[in-house]
Amino acid sequence: MEKADFILKAQYVLTMDETADAVGDETAKTVGHEAAKDTACRPLLIEDGAVAVRGDKIIDVGPGKEIEKKYDPAAVIGGNGRLKALLPGFVNTHTHAPMVYLRGIADDLPLREWLEKHIWPIESRWLGPEFINDATELACLEMLKGGITTYNDMYFYETHAAPAVKRAGMRAVLGAGILDFPTRVAQNRDEYFERAEELVNAFLNDELITPSVAPHALYTCGPEGQKRAAQMAEKYGIPMHIHLSETRWEAEEIEKLYGQRPVKFLDGLGVLSRRVIAAHCVWLDDEEIEILAKRHVGVSHCVESNLKLVSGFSPVAKMINAGVKVTFGTDGAASNNDLNLLGEMGTASKLHKTVSGDPSAMDAKTTVKMATILGAEALGLGDKTGSIRKGKAADLIMLDLDKPHLTPIYNIFSHIVYAARPSDVENVMVNGRLVVKDGQITTVDEKEILHKARVWGKKIKESV
Repeated sequence: MEKADFILKAQYVLTMDETADAVGDETAKTVGHEAAKDTACRPLLIEDGAVAVRGDKIIDVGPGKEIEKKYDPAAVIGGNGRLKALLPGFVNTHTHAPMVYLRGIADDLPLREWLEKHIWPIESRWLGPEFINDATELACLEMLKGGITTYNDMYFYETHAAPAVKRAGMRAVLGAGILDFPTRVAQNRDEYFERAEELVNAFLNDELITPSVAPHALYTCGPEGQKRAAQMAEKYGIPMHIHLSETRWEAEEIEKLYGQRPVKFLDGLGVLSRRVIAAHCVWLDDEEIEILAKRHVGVSHCVESNLKLVSGFSPVAKMINAGVKVTFGTDGAASNNDLNLLGEMGTASKLHKTVSGDPSAMDAKTTVKMATILGAEALGLGDKTGSIRKGKAADLIMLDLDKPHLTPIYNIFSHIVYAARPSDVENVMVNGRLVVKDGQITTVDEKEILHKARVWGKKIKESV
């Protein structure tokens, strides 16, 4: 028997392997018999399955009895008589993680008023390395306990966020924010790009951290900043992260300033590519959807933030039908007010059935793919995470299904989208490391993190 560090056993193993749907004679004709045979061995769902892990990698996945015959593990997770589901860790493709310290501070306001009169003034007072480090710890704690193993951030002082991410044992794409106006972070565009270069130089080849460049939005970072960001992304082979067409005001303002709608204008600048992850994409016309599909731009759908800030209904069903890679983001906890991707999945799936008038829109399997493999691919991490496949990083989550709200089970995909909660997440593994065990974080001191958050909250409250 081969040695393994872990065997993870579950009644339902959701591989989320995108190639798993392409099975049969037509596949054999297209890719050859052996490739088709390999594809057929990777079903989207394995009942009574198991995953073997050695080091940071998945070394095997298949029926539980076969895995147990092949491997001698140092530890077994699952298989204790309770019903479990094992799936890839969730990928949160848009957030501002340190804004967990601003959760609930300025609710029930429109976006521009919320941002300009409340959030930016508070940030100008408190933003700094210590704030970023401490707040990132809280955000990682919340996300990991909710099954998110990878997140895509847009904020500032990301070189100070990275150590907190690594202590938690999480995977993150950290985006250095770029603006056209001065803040505590930088006084001009050149300084913002200097901060971005520092981030890239520090973490370009890191195991868990992927640096990115994040020109905030067209209305805060104009054409020159957008082009420079795209050039930087191409130079280093990193993602570019932007807010795009989030509100009606934004779409109208860009058209007034530049004579074109935001997506079309950016396309004319030559900045749209598969490196771009665009958050929100609410106010799109059909031509813009076609452009996003043609340029292979990833879209992060942040449904609960959009609903709370009355930004509108993103045309998700249209984008999916057009071939746009749509994924899920929580946005920051200051506008959501949590980092709960399971909540985003359920809300989005139900909302877009009504908006599109099609009850089959965003079916459960599609929704789980959006939260896992499609999210990883949109961030350029699809070869590393997002699905359960031999050779990929062991980024895995296990849900405890022995709960009243999850009983009985007819369709596990449906249960995950429409019924599961973050509290159902029992075990979380990132890069082969068990970071949540039996619902408890193993890498950091949860009580200390919560204490620091309360101290910060008191200081911030007294200053506003």
